[in-house]
Amino acid sequence: MTTHGPSQTGLLHKAQVRASTTAPVAELKAQLGDTPLSLLILFVTPQTDFHTVVQEAERLYPDTDTVACTTAGEIGMAGYEEGLIIAVGFPKSDFATRSLPINDLDRFHAKPEIYRIARERVALERANPDMKSGFVFLIIDGLSLQEDMLTALISPALRNMPLFGASAGDGADFQATFVAINGKILLKGAVLNLVQSVHETKVFSLDHFLPTETRMVVTDADPERRIVKSINAEPAGREYARIIGKDPDQMDPFTFASHPVVVRIGGDHHVRAIHQVNEAGELVFFSAIDEGMVLTVAEPQNMAEHLRQKFGALTAGAAFTDILGCDCILRRIEAEQSQVSREVSDVLSQFNVTGFSTYGEQIGPLHVNQTMTGVAIYRKNTGPTCP
Repeated sequence: MTTHGPSQTGLLHKAQVRASTTAPVAELKAQLGDTPLSLLILFVTPQTDFHTVVQEAERLYPDTDTVACTTAGEIGMAGYEEGLIIAVGFPKSDFATRSLPINDLDRFHAKPEIYRIARERVALERANPDMKSGFVFLIIDGLSLQEDMLTALISPALRNMPLFGASAGDGADFQATFVAINGKILLKGAVLNLVQSVHETKVFSLDHFLPTETRMVVTDADPERRIVKSINAEPAGREYARIIGKDPDQMDPFTFASHPVVVRIGGDHHVRAIHQVNEAGELVFFSAIDEGMVLTVAEPQNMAEHLRQKFGALTAGAAFTDILGCDCILRRIEAEQSQVSREVSDVLSQFNVTGFSTYGEQIGPLHVNQTMTGVAIYRKNTGPTCP
């Protein structure tokens, strides 16, 4: 069953179907039409068989790079949605792309991979001299725990191509996340999508938090497992609960979503989201954490209004046609618990945002949480003037 018709009003070609659809990629292909694509990206609900979907995509698009990942929810034509398979196509007439698989991140060999990425970037730019604008879209296994390492290492190879991306999800289960390219599922892997375009593009990252004056120091941690054992020399879970004024035995995902902590990097603050309190009373984080790190408690603004303002700012000087967006699952949880998810969905739909809810986001060399990262695309000669 198709949920909506195709969306070809923007520069990207988009379609979506329910997870229960028989031969879902065939239905998506019928919606997308016959326009030649340089890249097809599929955001796949965990409510369907991922392997079957990617095999069908490889069979129906043998001459197109097809990249897919599982989600923690989808962003479709009506905003926040569940149980969908969403297709985003990049027409060859407007976009040139190269999609690079990165296998087995536990055995990542930095030097040869960096050389390979740099060579592919240069080759793409030289082969498409009329396409002056570019960006990189990274999709990575959301349970690999390797996002911080990967973004930091590959960033120098990208030079002036701005990177954004996201960690594949598994609904709210955190059991199995998948990334695939051309029918092949990558175990603990990632796909790096290099994109050049004749149109203007702008990569962005946003969150709706304001830092407070309340700070804490990580005094014992296990960085490899992203676990904080103690804060201010006290058991981490109980000390965090004391600082935010909550019962340590009653904390849940909404507690963490509505009382995030941020770290200062350069002149900006970035969220270090908490996943859970484990049985030992330790805090398990979604991204890099280490001893000596100073964490600042942050307060949320109204998410829907903040999103509307930020998207409005992206239209300064010109309106974009599409946003490809990666939105943290914790933002969705907070929106639902704060009863603003319908309002947020309306904003996402109004500004033609397509994407998925994630287990983490990437921007440049950083892996972050509780943010939205993405790229806005502007029709040629009407690009953004905002910084």
